[in-house]
Amino acid sequence: MSFSNLTDMHTHSDHSFDGNHSCMLLCESAVDKGLNVIAITDHCEIDSKNLDFRAFCTNQFFETYKAKRFFEGQLLVLQGLELGQAIYNRERSEHILNKFKYDFILGSIHNLENMEDFYFLDYSNYDIYALLEKYFETVYQLCLWNQFDSLAHLTYPLRYIKGNSKIDVDLSRFSDIIEQILKTLSQNGKALEINTSGLFLELNETLPPESIVRLFKELGGEYITIGSDSHYHTKLGMGIEQGMALAKKCGFEYAAIYQKREPVMLQIK
Repeated sequence: MSFSNLTDMHTHSDHSFDGNHSCMLLCESAVDKGLNVIAITDHCEIDSKNLDFRAFCTNQFFETYKAKRFFEGQLLVLQGLELGQAIYNRERSEHILNKFKYDFILGSIHNLENMEDFYFLDYSNYDIYALLEKYFETVYQLCLWNQFDSLAHLTYPLRYIKGNSKIDVDLSRFSDIIEQILKTLSQNGKALEINTSGLFLELNETLPPESIVRLFKELGGEYITIGSDSHYHTKLGMGIEQGMALAKKCGFEYAAIYQKREPVMLQIK
């Protein structure tokens, strides 16, 4: 199989706390934009104190299944989840994954344990390098847990530290732990996501940036997924073409989609 810019593996419907549009509207827009594959990967923040996990997962799974059936033949709709902070409650995470038969699971860390999302932090109150050291160590522990398919936006905190707050970060200080993360993904046959959202924010780069995508390939990484991280139907597919070009530049001839938690390789033209 081959494609150019027609696959978006990271999108959010209004089942996400910060999503804005229904699964059906996302899919309608995907068809209008000429996409042929969309993964609906709503936020399931496992450490949330306000989320009714049973109701959320049941409703989201039903709505994505309904969209999948409705758009069959027009659009391949993959039933997904972005499982945030899974290792903070492994029992709950594994229960969800066992109960609902998703196509695709993104693994992510949006906040350190018992802290707010990196989006909300006032970085003038923190030692940035100590914060990032703990973040990457937590991501490494998530990779060792190994129950997801693709690691989402590896450099997530840079959206807000480097992008919004204009604080320069020397990522080379974390080269050892980043290498361990990438080696673990590679050895476990997991994917690394190229998240294109940063291209349209103050950060002005993918998450992670080219240097890390290239290192993943050099360390034996086989699977790449590419997603816009869109929270609006109007932003579906944004940056996917750039993400494909970046993957190819770094040596990847194929990107992956996932069906029933198994990778399907698509050639990048």
